[in-house]
Amino acid sequence: MNVASVIVDVAVMQTDRPFDYEIPERWQEVIQPGMRVIVPFGPRHVQGFVLEIKVDTEIRKLKPIVEPMDIIPVLSEELMKLAHWLTIESLCFKISALHVMLPAAMKVKYSKLIRLTGEKSLPPELASLFKGQTEIPWEEASDAGALADIRKEVKKGTIEVIYSVKSKGRKKTVRMVRCLLSEEALAETVGTMAKNAVKQKEALLAFSGRRGNWLTLKETGMSSATAKSLLGKGWIEEKQEEMYRDPHSGRHFEPDKPLKLTENQQEAIEPILATINDGTTETFLLHGVTGSGKTEIYLQSISQVIEKGQEAIVLVPEISLTPQMTERFKRRFGNDVAVLHSGLSIGEKYDEWRKISRKEVKVVVGARSAVFAPFENIGLIIIDEEHETSYKQEENPRYHARDVAIWRAAYYDCPVILGSATPSLESFARAKKGVYTLLTLDNRVNDRPLPSVDIIDMREELREGNRSMFSRTLFDKIKDRLEKEEQTVLFLNKRGYSSFIMCRDCGYVAGCPHCDVSMTYHRHRHQLKCHYCGYEEPAPNICPECGSEHIRHFGTGTQKVEEELLKLLPEVRIIRMDVDTTGTKGSHERLLRQFANKEADILLGTQMIAKGLDFPDITLVGVLSADTMLHLPDFRSSEKTFQLLTQVSGRAGRHHLPGEVVVQTYTPEHYSIQLAAEQNYESFYQQEMTMRKMGGYPPFYYLALINVSHKEAIEASSAANKIVTKIKPSLSPAAVILGPVASPIARINDRYRWQCLIKYKREPKLTAVLKEVLEHYAKQGKSNELLVSVDIHPYMLM
Repeated sequence: MNVASVIVDVAVMQTDRPFDYEIPERWQEVIQPGMRVIVPFGPRHVQGFVLEIKVDTEIRKLKPIVEPMDIIPVLSEELMKLAHWLTIESLCFKISALHVMLPAAMKVKYSKLIRLTGEKSLPPELASLFKGQTEIPWEEASDAGALADIRKEVKKGTIEVIYSVKSKGRKKTVRMVRCLLSEEALAETVGTMAKNAVKQKEALLAFSGRRGNWLTLKETGMSSATAKSLLGKGWIEEKQEEMYRDPHSGRHFEPDKPLKLTENQQEAIEPILATINDGTTETFLLHGVTGSGKTEIYLQSISQVIEKGQEAIVLVPEISLTPQMTERFKRRFGNDVAVLHSGLSIGEKYDEWRKISRKEVKVVVGARSAVFAPFENIGLIIIDEEHETSYKQEENPRYHARDVAIWRAAYYDCPVILGSATPSLESFARAKKGVYTLLTLDNRVNDRPLPSVDIIDMREELREGNRSMFSRTLFDKIKDRLEKEEQTVLFLNKRGYSSFIMCRDCGYVAGCPHCDVSMTYHRHRHQLKCHYCGYEEPAPNICPECGSEHIRHFGTGTQKVEEELLKLLPEVRIIRMDVDTTGTKGSHERLLRQFANKEADILLGTQMIAKGLDFPDITLVGVLSADTMLHLPDFRSSEKTFQLLTQVSGRAGRHHLPGEVVVQTYTPEHYSIQLAAEQNYESFYQQEMTMRKMGGYPPFYYLALINVSHKEAIEASSAANKIVTKIKPSLSPAAVILGPVASPIARINDRYRWQCLIKYKREPKLTAVLKEVLEHYAKQGKSNELLVSVDIHPYMLM
């Protein structure tokens, strides 16, 4: 008897192990590891993933598999091994690790139906619910409040509950037709048709000279009714043909040729090409100043990989970077490129994933999850802007794309390139130690100068009576650019800083009733919204505490900046890029294309415009609030500030026109702001490493963060203390435990949050102990509503 070892789609600790199922005779040749199957589990049917096929089992009576969901495995042997590694590394459930590798369209929907067995008649109150049907949806019975009565009937055997599993993945098909008549018969038929059969004649004439060709209904110009008539007469035949949803339909990409590399670029690319040719694995850190031509190195390295018959994965951090990146890759490699990012519809993502799976493309460009692209002959993985925190997933499985890329590269014996103008301290420290190979690009392409940077002390501006959000220097430079018809980018550093409502009389701040945070004011809808739990309410016009009318919103939003600019310069054309203007599909691309076509003078935006933009006419970059991130309770705040300022400064003067940057700040003396102005990464690295060593933070220590939450503050605090007591004896004296303490945001969605941070260098027992803690609380969690999670190498400490 053949037995399948299956992980079922139930993400709880008790089911986080393989279950054995018998493979029925008719599926013996079909079912393989890596396939999805439908299996009976308790009273219902669920999806499962086949881990292995074996011949025997210790269990006497096995349930059979209901049916396979795939014809060929959706996960290769390598991705199955990767899932196993991910489970251990990030302490997640095996099913979570398997799910993260597949597109959303392949997640399943579970539905429950209530069906009559026909054994006996139903009591009248239930009979009226079925209205003569043999089955109804579970939701209908639940809404009618009939579940208790149904339960009684299930025990009697008159009703049964059916659980069905449906895949969400829908292939797009198009209706194709072809003519069965010969050219002579076609001409004859058209000639003898009735005068009023105009549509049918036109449709048949569309096949003239194209006999045997399959055409879409659109190409023939015929309607469904005409097609039905012609099919009935036996003159045409039809079929449904699968068609990919193309996220770039209607776009033309002008092919381009490889550029001649500078001496600097040539030196950097040689070791990469050598490892590609030798088929060896190595991690390169490509540290190049902004505008030094990193993308061209990526493109030429990929050309080499494709020539070898292999495939490449390119990761970019933000959806807003993807249009420009995609365009460069599409122009170089045409239809060999697939794109995966959150801006695509579920169907488009599914189709792009299937192109990769079917080996129809050679290159994938995408955000974090594209690191799991189902290639089976990878020759190169590139992570652009490798310092970006968006490469770390914040929910289970809490993986970092860089670690996954390095694991896959080792499996395929190929190189990884981590590219950045401002590498993360951890990566640069590894390069300094020789764990990664450091490649440096010191100069911009064609030795263009880096932009000159002015740091403006906004405290001085206030003292001299300038209450505007624009310093006099920045305002003068904006006017100058308008006269010269050059473009400006204005960047508002909003992370950790949002508009809120406050009463000027009593100091009341509108806070979320479910979380310990102030609510964010959304001006276009005059609404307050909590960005942690999603709670919304209309913004008050009168203070609910003291009744004063002096309730105003504070903080600078992009909308407010836009309004002030238009007051000062009524003729200016502004494109605003923020969460409100880029919510719809394709909006990033549309707005950037408008800016590229010089339909605006100023591009105003938040984080999403800080990186990757490359427009020839941007000669001025203004940073309106450089230091909002510096004061967050996060040991990486100086690093993030330095990276962001360096990246945004790098948008200016990338082509023939020289660039200028104006940085407005209330803490001009801070080293991260001073050194970002000089684009002096080495000095920043040295100074920040000193601070990290003193504080005992990465890269000198590893971190593990334990989060505990409960509806009662005392329960959360008590559990956090018990966890620390349990962990302490297993750690060496060198490890440091901070806490437990209340989290910086102590309550979210009516749940109180406590955390403890473990700093360690080498703790071989730590993973096992943390797994024990998770298992212990998972068993209790359901009954006492306690939630415990562990994040190894966390990026979010709030």
